[in-house]
Amino acid sequence: QVQLVESGGGLVQAGGSLRLSCAASGRTFSHYAMGWVRQAPGKDRERIAAISRSGVNVFYRDSVEGRFTISRDDAKSTVYLQMNSMKPEDTAVYYCASNGFLRFETVPETFRDWGQGTQVTVSA
Repeated sequence: QVQLVESGGGLVQAGGSLRLSCAASGRTFSHYAMGWVRQAPGKDRERIAAISRSGVNVFYRDSVEGRFTISRDDAKSTVYLQMNSMKPEDTAVYYCASNGFLRFETVPETFRDWGQGTQVTVSA
């Protein structure tokens, strides 16, 4: 099991930017496909971005495509989510998640390990 710790959340005005980081420990990071999942108040969790072990293949939910960028740095055992042009509807708790049972180029649709989450609030 890999341990995941998110950081970088906070309060930002609409149109602003934030970068979330997720530091992994406990296992070989390069063996894990990674993703970001968010949960807004009263709503289900939704996968918003994911990246394969290779770092080449990525997924973005339509609502964040073109504004958010996921990346990974295996040397630092860290995955990032750069969020630009943020909107009030991006307000949510953001979770880092991993899946260590996938092929090298597979983008994860489901996850096995989760971080504790970080709050992101976008004011109008």
